[in-house]
Amino acid sequence: MHLRLRTEAAGILIVINGVIGNNNHRKLDPNEFRGFVLSDVYAPLVFINGADFKAAQMFTIAHEVAHLWIDREGVSNFQAMQPAPIRVEQWCNQVAAEFLVPAVELSEAWEHAMNSQEPFEALAARFKVSTIVAARRVLDLGLISKKQFVEFYDTYQKDERRRKEAKKNKGGDFWNTQSVRVGERFGTAVVQAAREGRLLYREAYHLTGLSGKTFDRFAENLGFRV
Repeated sequence: MHLRLRTEAAGILIVINGVIGNNNHRKLDPNEFRGFVLSDVYAPLVFINGADFKAAQMFTIAHEVAHLWIDREGVSNFQAMQPAPIRVEQWCNQVAAEFLVPAVELSEAWEHAMNSQEPFEALAARFKVSTIVAARRVLDLGLISKKQFVEFYDTYQKDERRRKEAKKNKGGDFWNTQSVRVGERFGTAVVQAAREGRLLYREAYHLTGLSGKTFDRFAENLGFRV
């Protein structure tokens, strides 16, 4: 995810996980929360619920970064991509939406997109975002009704669940999952500290949830020599 990598490059720790630790039997429910942010001068952290849809994850990252800009921590839970009726949450949502899909450009693009068979897909391709983010932004600007958006959102969720289930049956890449779960920036700092003797390996194992050869393989995937 390009947005995640650029955010980490700016010095913000990004952790994405859909379960507690590596326990697939203890899943995190997106209906309870989609993400949270911890503001810190040295190590600001954004946690994203990996069980959520990819489209929602991208929006949540932008939303949580907005929290960091004003140094306000919080837990995010959007119903149909809508924020809680709290001023800070609404402001962060507006920032995230404008960052991903600028209003002026969207208004111009909508005139052409609305005449296509798949208007939201056309906008998604134009702004390099998902169709749900594009649709949500069109709603923000009052270009479609809330009823139209909710109908599209419900259909999108059903399609995403089917795609997610199909992907689940095929299995995933364990090592790619660990880089996202631990966070590349955080994982790199932990491995480097352990290699340099500034951190005990048992502490490194505890911080990453990995140990022994699994930890070594994780370090190798991050670019460290075995």
